[in-house]
Amino acid sequence: MTKSFWKAGHPPTLFAAFLYFDLAFMVWVMLGPLAVQIAKDLGLSPAQKGLMVAVPVLAGALLRVVMGILVDRIRPKKSGAVGQAIVIAGLAWAWYGGITSYTQLLLLGCILGVAGASFAVALPLASRWYPPEHQGKAMGIAGAGNSGTVLAALFAPGLAAAFGWNNVFGLALIPLSLAFAVYLLLAKDSPDCPPPKPLADYLKVLRDRDAWWFMFFYSVTFGGFVGLASSLTIYFNDQYGLPPVMAGYFTAACVFAGSLVRPIGGAVADRIGGIRTLSVVYAATALLLVAVSVGLSRAWLALALFVLAMLCLGMGNGAVFQLVPQRFRKEIGIMTGLVGMAGGVGGFYLASSMGVSKQYTGSYQAGLLVFAVLAVLALAGLSGVKTRWRTTWGAPHLTAAKI
Repeated sequence: MTKSFWKAGHPPTLFAAFLYFDLAFMVWVMLGPLAVQIAKDLGLSPAQKGLMVAVPVLAGALLRVVMGILVDRIRPKKSGAVGQAIVIAGLAWAWYGGITSYTQLLLLGCILGVAGASFAVALPLASRWYPPEHQGKAMGIAGAGNSGTVLAALFAPGLAAAFGWNNVFGLALIPLSLAFAVYLLLAKDSPDCPPPKPLADYLKVLRDRDAWWFMFFYSVTFGGFVGLASSLTIYFNDQYGLPPVMAGYFTAACVFAGSLVRPIGGAVADRIGGIRTLSVVYAATALLLVAVSVGLSRAWLALALFVLAMLCLGMGNGAVFQLVPQRFRKEIGIMTGLVGMAGGVGGFYLASSMGVSKQYTGSYQAGLLVFAVLAVLALAGLSGVKTRWRTTWGAPHLTAAKI
């Protein structure tokens, strides 16, 4: 099975897609790990902190649609090159000029959103090289680039303490530039890339109800993952008084768990079906978020539950994208953009609602509970569509993949 997978596609492109995605995600969420130091220097309120870490997530969500269309019109490799150039230029501006106001900070968040839109490039770049029976593994490996959020949580607070948080933007340019060079050298567009369509044709997919289901399902799995990745440094600092560097380490442990299992989630979905995998994910996530929302007395107890929740969400991310290419193979570029946008919107909601919940209720409980309810609704929705999916486009006589 392993040999057939590696022979079925183009490993250099798969690696380039992963590396690009990994470092793009590193800078996409970097304001979260830096939030404690930034908020102290700029005097931000809890709601402002929540919005600061949520803006890059929302910008990335909206730009995924743009990048998804761009992928289908000028092909993935060129789209990724444009996105990386914009992010590198934006970080250079922030580092050289210095961020001195909340408005500048939000503007930088919008620029970092372009890095978050890398999702709509990296996944189609890899996906188009692989046949249906290997989509879960290919998309899982490329999608494991969300492990870049671990790098941000692990290193950003310590670098900020040593060199100042503004200089972290300049330090990030070093790995980004190296990854850009590797990407230009190794990435290659699949010969199966479909020809460009009129712009209006791309949004026709929204007339298909399955597109909306996938968008909702991913808004919970990826929304939970990136929302927590952006917010947990603030959470551990506020809730348990952990210093910024230690709060970053706690966040890194949670994010690492969710990133590590994304390929495993895709592989499990290949083996037992994406629907069955997601059903377990949503049920477990809801229970874990309810448990952590009560405000546990010890930071390590909260850490344990958040790690488990992130493991579930990470596997769910891989499982969703085992299913999407089966249903929308010809429209994978725009569907990756739309589904990715929905995931980002879910992350924006969670990150901003955590800040609002803290400011107006004095607790993070409400923000966590509402997201747990969304996981229950996703489970109910999945139960409602699974029979139709397994007897139409996912029927055994139509695809070799397990649905």
